[in-house]
Amino acid sequence: MIRLLRAPLRPVTYSRWLHLCVPVLLLAIWMFINPRWPWMPLLIVIPFGFVPWVRLAEGLQARFLLTPQEQEGDGGGRTIGMAPSARWADRWRTVLWLEIRLVVAGAAMFATVWLPVEAVELVTVAVGNPLGADLSLPFTPPRWAAALLAPVPLLLLVLIVVLLGELITTIARRLLGPSAAERLTALEARTEQLLERTRIARELHDSIGHALTVAVVQAGAARAAGNPEFTDRALGAIEETGRAALEDLERVLLVLRESAQPPSQRPTLLEADRLLESARASGAEVDAQLTGPLEKLPGPVTREGYRILQEALTNVLRHCGPVPVRVRVAMAPGGLELEVTNPLPERPAVTRGGGSGLRGMRERAALLGGQAETGLHEGGWRVRARLPLERIP
Repeated sequence: MIRLLRAPLRPVTYSRWLHLCVPVLLLAIWMFINPRWPWMPLLIVIPFGFVPWVRLAEGLQARFLLTPQEQEGDGGGRTIGMAPSARWADRWRTVLWLEIRLVVAGAAMFATVWLPVEAVELVTVAVGNPLGADLSLPFTPPRWAAALLAPVPLLLLVLIVVLLGELITTIARRLLGPSAAERLTALEARTEQLLERTRIARELHDSIGHALTVAVVQAGAARAAGNPEFTDRALGAIEETGRAALEDLERVLLVLRESAQPPSQRPTLLEADRLLESARASGAEVDAQLTGPLEKLPGPVTREGYRILQEALTNVLRHCGPVPVRVRVAMAPGGLELEVTNPLPERPAVTRGGGSGLRGMRERAALLGGQAETGLHEGGWRVRARLPLERIP
């Protein structure tokens, strides 16, 4: 009841009313041509239902007039498709939709024309004016009764419009809704979008987290040292790391904005020296050994290997401070092996918050069919990852 009372104030009521009245144009034109066969439009629209683009036009019209609220957001709740007929099942559903739409439009047209006429006649009787012989009322009520009954046809019109609007919207969702193939395509696109967002979140965590960690460690070391020469080196390292982080951030923002400009190349293990020098500039003694033809690594392996190495060094600086670090990156038969080990200090560096770096390293390795292990090893901490090559195209 409350919904019915609110219906005249809802814009969707009038947009659905407009949708109901659109087929009336075809019915009105046919009534001028041959009023003796009022059912003929039902046969005329059948061939149009088999035209693939008619389904697209009907879907657009139904989407914007019957469910305008579904235009907001990212489209996850949309239930009316906007695509041409791809299969014969879609064409037959379009034919059935056109037939039902004409029938419902006929009922809406009758109510839209007849009920306001009844209201006008009741008002005429209520004010005491005589009615002609073409009176459509079944009987002439007294003036006081006509005054009370005058709003009834208009209220009944609103009720019919609301009910027919709900009915035609339900039918549109059923007959014009996306097919199983279209739903699967939309689901795959949505999954790809979520995976891309997850990848971007990892990229930001790794690159920005590494840059901030290096900057914090460098600034703290420079303040504690009190040496102008060391301070200059620390500021240079902070500047270089910050510039690299800004490049990564700019690339990610280009992806988020869906710019037409292609994103810059993601860093690879060929650029690992940048990470090693950044760690050394932070005070850590890095013993690095990179062996094998790393330039021949597949793109996914070398990019994810760079990120795993970056996160491992970031964790060392964040949790242990400038301690000796041993880095080994080598091409093994069938895969890339990466190992980062460091001793644990007696008083670990104080950090705030719980990061997701360890989980991110394991997820990166798992996506390539490999594995990453993190944990205590011979009194220190070790990150060990193996990324296979045979599964990468």
